[in-house]
Amino acid sequence: MREAETKRKLYKLILSNDDIHTFDYVIESLVKVCGHTLEQAEQCAFIVHLKGKCDVKRGSLKEVSQMLASLCKLELTATIEK
Repeated sequence: MREAETKRKLYKLILSNDDIHTFDYVIESLVKVCGHTLEQAEQCAFIVHLKGKCDVKRGSLKEVSQMLASLCKLELTATIEK
């Protein structure tokens, strides 16, 4: 674990799979909301598809809560874990 991570509590933003949204929609959403590169977003979308969920971002509770709200507005299924 990096030193910065040990100094503050990091929360995980978890994106879950659904049968509604396309890969392109999920990828575009991750780029827009989480600031992912296209490659990062593609990898996360693929992991979500294969495993059912993926840790798409880590940060403070405030940071990931804002991203959670944005993903939910886009009708994606996401949660926060410690």
